[in-house]
Amino acid sequence: MTIMAHESQQNVADIKRKSLVEDVCLLCGKGFYPSRCNKHRLFQGQKSKNKAEYTVLLEEFVGKLHDTTLAVCSQCRSLLLRYDRVTKDVERTKLLIKDMWMKTREKRCAAATPTLEVKRRRELIDTPPCGDNDNNTASTSIQSTITGVITAAKEKLTTALKTLQEKWRIYQEFQQTLHQTAEHIKFQAQHTETQIKEAFVKLHQILCNEEATRIKALRGEREEKSNMVKKKMEKINKEISCLSDTIRAIEEEIIAEDVLFLQNYEATVKRAQCRLLDPENFSGVLINVPKHLSNLKFSVLQKMKGSFEYTPVTLDPNTAHCNLILTEDLTSVRYSDEEQTLPDSPERFDMFACVLGSEGFDSGTHCWDVEVGDSTGWFLGVMTESAPRRNKIFSRSGIWLVGHFCGEYKAHIPPQSPSLISVNEKLQRIRVQLDWDSGKLSFSDPLTNTHIHSFKCTFTERVFPFFGIGCNISPLLILPVNSSLNKA
Repeated sequence: MTIMAHESQQNVADIKRKSLVEDVCLLCGKGFYPSRCNKHRLFQGQKSKNKAEYTVLLEEFVGKLHDTTLAVCSQCRSLLLRYDRVTKDVERTKLLIKDMWMKTREKRCAAATPTLEVKRRRELIDTPPCGDNDNNTASTSIQSTITGVITAAKEKLTTALKTLQEKWRIYQEFQQTLHQTAEHIKFQAQHTETQIKEAFVKLHQILCNEEATRIKALRGEREEKSNMVKKKMEKINKEISCLSDTIRAIEEEIIAEDVLFLQNYEATVKRAQCRLLDPENFSGVLINVPKHLSNLKFSVLQKMKGSFEYTPVTLDPNTAHCNLILTEDLTSVRYSDEEQTLPDSPERFDMFACVLGSEGFDSGTHCWDVEVGDSTGWFLGVMTESAPRRNKIFSRSGIWLVGHFCGEYKAHIPPQSPSLISVNEKLQRIRVQLDWDSGKLSFSDPLTNTHIHSFKCTFTERVFPFFGIGCNISPLLILPVNSSLNKA
């Protein structure tokens, strides 16, 4: 009984030792013990029984190698060849020899005669149960020990495999997201380039029209001033012609005979008395150059401002929920039942149909008007830059809003519950006024100049205009403001 227990312990020790040995015999389970020597030297201090066979084999596979380490199995005499160093020109030969040597070693292990220990193990496993309860117990214990080790190892590997498979799935999804993002970047760049070109075409057309108008005015003034000078020139030409005739007549009288001279003297004297006034120079006849060139660029820009509307807040499409559709000028958003295929990025809202303004505020006063129309589901306000935009945003802090949902007007500061707002008539337009420095956010009706609600808080970081819509009846439209309101 003691001998069998000792053998069982020895078997378990062999199994453990076998797992620690790097090179193990495939048949007997014993480890190979390396012995550094020349290819023709002895193994383990003992002469090889078949040295000629080993010599031929080594010469065939290791002939070109300079330094090798040979190891021999102490039980079944199988060989293992290791390499300490090789030259670069035989690196490929090394890999080929190693593969062929491993195959040769396996053949030798299979052909070698098993030791008594190997025979005893096989008999313990293969022999059916008999009357010897101790032997059966030892055999069962060994078999159950091996089975338990294998089962535990398989379970461990299975758990590790599931973890790797889950990680592989996550990486696959992220790879798909990156591909989708790359395609969306191309689309955004192309679409934005088209819009820029269209905008500059409009600007160029306006500049061309302004250029044509100013050139037309310049040419009109030139024509007017030229006509004035032309009329003056015609008048002067007539007077010069009259003076020329008078001078010529007087000169003829002077050289005439005395009798004729005396006869015509009085008439000649009267004719010589010039009644024409000296020509006077007149002002305002030159082109008014300053009128056409003075602050030309600035005046053109000032005039162009009247051709375009200024919107104090525009929307950021990279934050918009996939059910929201923005206009090309980024001033209006509407809800759609059909989801768009958009990249899933951290800045995008994924649960609620919301979108942020493109510019945040961390100082000063700001104001923007929003046309809500007949929409029955909307909310407006501000949101801090650090507030999460994923999942249930209304269960976390960082948002101040007023909205119309569930048929009622409410004010909400998550994670607190919404509070009702008393409104006399349906709101069509909302004015949002933010005073970041004083920590005040107020809402009013600009059509009736009626105050709706105000929040008093202390802002510690940048806040962004916040818009939400869950109804496709009417879009939310950010209205342009007049110059006085913009300055305010």
